[in-house]
Formats: sequence, C-alpha cells, structure tokens
Amino acid sequence: MKRTAAVIGVGHSDWVGDWHRVRAGERPGDSYHYGATAFRAAIKDAGIKREDIDGLIVGPTTAYERMAEVLHMDVRWGDQADAVLSVLQAVQAIETGAADVVALVYGNDQRSAGIQYGGPQAMGGDLFLSYVYHAPWGMTSQGALYAMTFRAYADRYGISERDLGHVAVAQRQGAARNPNAIQRKEITLDDYMAARYITEPLRLFDYCLINDGGVALIIAEAGIARKLSDNPVWIESTGRFDLNRNATSLEPRLTDFYRPAQQAVAEQVFGTSGLDPSDIDVFQVYDSFSVHIPLALEGYGYCGVGEAGKFMSEQGIGLGGKLPTNTSGGHLSETYMQGWAHQIECVRQLRGECGERQVEGTKRVHYSSDVAGKAVSIIYGRD
Repeated sequence: MKRTAAVIGVGHSDWVGDWHRVRAGERPGDSYHYGATAFRAAIKDAGIKREDIDGLIVGPTTAYERMAEVLHMDVRWGDQADAVLSVLQAVQAIETGAADVVALVYGNDQRSAGIQYGGPQAMGGDLFLSYVYHAPWGMTSQGALYAMTFRAYADRYGISERDLGHVAVAQRQGAARNPNAIQRKEITLDDYMAARYITEPLRLFDYCLINDGGVALIIAEAGIARKLSDNPVWIESTGRFDLNRNATSLEPRLTDFYRPAQQAVAEQVFGTSGLDPSDIDVFQVYDSFSVHIPLALEGYGYCGVGEAGKFMSEQGIGLGGKLPTNTSGGHLSETYMQGWAHQIECVRQLRGECGERQVEGTKRVHYSSDVAGKAVSIIYGRD
C-alpha cells in the first residue's frame, strides 16, 4: 500500500465542556449525540457535504444502521470497528472499490452512563475472561491487570516506578499546551511519585481519564483527496499481528509484553513504507495506562529491549525530547476516546495545527495500538 487513501477531515465534541457538565450532574447527550457532533465538525473541516460520503464505520458503542439514520446518511457500504481497525477497514474499502469517501464516527457516553471498567459489572467482563481468570487473586479491573504487567516487566528489566513517571509527566506537558485537554496542570516527577497508588505499582497519573465525547474522521480515495483537500494526510502504511495463544490468561502480555506482535507489525509498516524508526517525528500510542508506552518503544525498535526506562529518562518522550510521544496528552490527560482522538492528533501534527505543542517539521507520525493481543499500527505522512 502506498498513499491510496488520505484523511481530509477531522472533528470532535467539546471534551472539556462536557467533562464539566457531566461532573456537575448534567447528561449532555448519549453516544449518538457525541458521534453526530463530531461528524458535523469533521465534514466542515473537510469542506464536503454528507452526500459526498458513501461509506460509514462506527465505533463499537453505537450501531452502524442507527448511526446512519441519525446522521441522515444513505451510504452504500459500512461496518463497525475500534479506532485503529476502522482506519484499516476504510483503506481496504477504498482499495477494493467498496467506497470512495468513508466517514469514521465514534461517540461514547461512558462517564455519564456510569460504565465500569472493573469490578463485577465491568464492561466486557463476560467476554474477556482475563477478569475471571485473575479474580481469585483480587484482580478484577484493567488497572489491576496492567499493574501486574508492569510488575512483571520491572522484575525482568529493572525499570523503576520513577522511570515510568516520565510518561505521565511528558503527556501532561503536551496537555498543558492543548486547549482541548481536560487535565492541563503540568506535573513533575516528584508530583508523580507523591500521588497515591490506585493499584500498586500504578499511581493516579498512570490511569486514563473516563469522560464522554465523540470523534470523527473523513478518509478519501487518493485522487478524490487531492481534489478536495489542499493538505491531505496520507496513510502511508498499516500493519497488524495477533497473539491469541493463552490470551485469556494474558500470557502474551505477561511473558513477552506483546513484543513478538509489535516486532512483526514493525516489519510490515516500516517495510511497506520504506521508512524506519529514525524517520518518525511523533509517536502516538494507545495508552489506557502508562505501561503501554515503554512496551511500545521497545516493541517497535525505538530503543533496545529492556532500555525503555533509560530512553525515557535520558533521551525523552516529551516535547523537545528524542521522540515526542502522545503530544496531545493522550488518554492520561487529554481525553479517553479509546484511540480515536490519537488519530486526530496525528493529523493535526502533520498539518502543523498544534500551536504551542507543535513538533516543528513533522512529516511522519506513527500510531500504535496493542489492545487485547492485537498489535496494530498506522504510519501517517504528508507531502
């Protein structure tokens, strides 16, 4: 694959305003409302009409058919997927001729609806048996399972809790310069170390936010993208590799930290695009917990195995560092849109629209997701 499709529009809801409204007891809208709000912003950004769109992919929190009705769209092709897979599916639809212009729409009222990601009513707990497998040891939440992952990694390679703190500090640095971020107060390593444990060894700042919101992207076939947009963001390459053996007990995450899958995906995305890690200007990582970052740095070859702690503390992942990572603040500080908002940050960094947090001269951005044993990556680029 080489520049067969491009992102021509992005949009999102008012994460900050809705955060305050929900905490004040209001319920601004449901998941469809947030998705529709983001969609209107995305088509305005793209400068197109909804009639120009013939494909629709929605996030897992809404139904494809109902979202099409809400958006007043009669598309000829559609599907449902998470953030990173929706981009891959949109590209595949364009390459096979199933659609020419695809809208990706996500909305989630998880905060106001009281969705739980731990305990007996954990969302998806009946499907993802890792909750059940580790329940006899008191680990019934995603936070507990990632705490166990970091403990295993630290025991193997000697990374310290202070080393891990560089993730939260770096991401808050970006969030402080992002008007769309919910948590904008900068923190220091001492602030990080002084924060309370939620599930030891993970502290408050290692956890993602939980908030309502929506995100939308418009992806178009290359020729159409060139006609419609003066500044298309190209999808240079994509890759995916799954680890399923003993996935229920989290074995792939606890023994090899998803590294075999990430290394396989690295060969795909860098091999297809003719790039290597030194060509990447900004790294974006799915970060429900800070632990994702050191594992991805090693898995994709940005540093050696067991060297992520040293890389983060000596070379840096914040603005001005060796590899600026999650420059918007990510899930930890900007907004928890389950990987969708990261796609917007990729686009804005490449368009040069990030203001104080802009990484100057950005030409390539790498996005990585390693949820539930699936390692998936996208490299975005600009002319």
